[in-house]
Amino acid sequence: MTRFTQTPKPPYYAVIFSNTLSTADVGYAAMADKMFDMAVNQDGCFGAESTRDDARFGITVSYWRDEASIARWKADVSHLAAQYKGMTKWYTHYHLRVAKVERAYEGPKGRSLSKSS
Repeated sequence: MTRFTQTPKPPYYAVIFSNTLSTADVGYAAMADKMFDMAVNQDGCFGAESTRDDARFGITVSYWRDEASIARWKADVSHLAAQYKGMTKWYTHYHLRVAKVERAYEGPKGRSLSKSS
C-alpha cells in the first residue's frame, strides 16, 4: 500500500492544513482518524496524505476535484464540530491553504535530470 494519493491529470485542488497540536489533545487522535476517513470518502476527494512530527507539528494535504467539493466538505456538520474543537482546544496554531494544482509529476523512475550551466 502506498502513502501517496493517486490523483488525476491536473488541474485539481489541494487543501493544505498545517498545524501545531496542543498538549490538551484528549480525543484528538480518534477525531483526526474519523475526519481523515470521512474526508477521503467525500464526493470529489481523491485522497489525502498526512504526517506529524515529535514537536507536534502536523500537515495534511487533501486533493479535490473542484472548489465546490471542498466547500461541501468544509460545511459538513461533523467536520464543523471537529473544526470548532480544533480552534478552541486542540491546535495552538494552524494555517489552511487552498491551491490549484497546475502541474504534477512523480519519480524518480522516468525522470531525467539535466545539469544547468
